[in-house]
Amino acid sequence: MKKWLKGSYALLLISILMISLAACNNSSSSEPKTTKVVKVRIAEVTRSLFYAPQYVALAKGFFKDEGLDVTLTTTPGGDKTMTTLISGAADIALVGSETSIYVYAQGSNDPVINFAQLTQTDGTFLVARNKIDNFSWDLLKGKTFLGQRKGGMPQMVGEFVLKKHGIDPHQDLTLIQNVDFANIANAFSSGTGDFVQLFEPTASIFEKEGKGYIVASFGKESGHVPYTTFMAKQSYMKENKATVEKFTRAIYKAQQWVQTHSAEEIAKAVQPYFPDTDFEIMKTVVDRYKSQGSYATDPILDEEEWNNLQNIMKEAGELPKEVDHKTLVNTSVAEGIMKK
Repeated sequence: MKKWLKGSYALLLISILMISLAACNNSSSSEPKTTKVVKVRIAEVTRSLFYAPQYVALAKGFFKDEGLDVTLTTTPGGDKTMTTLISGAADIALVGSETSIYVYAQGSNDPVINFAQLTQTDGTFLVARNKIDNFSWDLLKGKTFLGQRKGGMPQMVGEFVLKKHGIDPHQDLTLIQNVDFANIANAFSSGTGDFVQLFEPTASIFEKEGKGYIVASFGKESGHVPYTTFMAKQSYMKENKATVEKFTRAIYKAQQWVQTHSAEEIAKAVQPYFPDTDFEIMKTVVDRYKSQGSYATDPILDEEEWNNLQNIMKEAGELPKEVDHKTLVNTSVAEGIMKK
């Protein structure tokens, strides 16, 4: 009898221990898992609806979902943005891919690597001072064309498109390229030039106000090119592989969201980043960029686009040296994200 009691008591103790352990396990599994939040500083070359997927990633919490605390700073101009990145004042830059080639050509020991493409066409439009019902590029001959800053992608694409249509930008028209980016719209509004190359939303605002009329898209004419890309120093990418992967995943989610939502929904999502822009203008701009395929549908910067970029730079006389795609472009991160 005593042996039986002892055995029963032992079994009871074992059962109690097992129940306690199970309860502990259930309790610990129900506790919220704490994810380490990683701070990421982005320097964007300008604030533009051309970069709508980036603002969608912020507004919809896609970065936050990945455990990233993103700080966005606008650093006007490619030179300033790249300096901010190289100096360590930013972790990631959103800027034209040509800037990574310029840095590499100067012999950098820590090259800047393109890892996630955001826009895949030029974002400027040709605006005429007077309304033209049947536009043809020949109409620019003998006229004054107010172009973009020399050495930048808008200017290089502008000249590339003109040559594509048989126009020598330095012989067949009067080309103005010495006006600062911030003052180009004001210069045209004040009477300089018969035609001007403008970004949105300025082009649509001018059209609404009767100051000019959009007659052509440089983005449609130039084809796919890595116009604006997220990039980071090679050292940062090696030391922060998980962060770069999470960042790219958030961007890809935003790109997919943009593709499956209307211009009105996109404009509404990014409106907090453009408090001074008329909502109807925002819808028009987003629809125009989306319909012409300016927003990249995935983060991969492929070799064909890279070569098209260098051809445009070469045609403009701005390519310091040819650089292989694999040297300054990392597609493995984006490819890995898309496979999951």
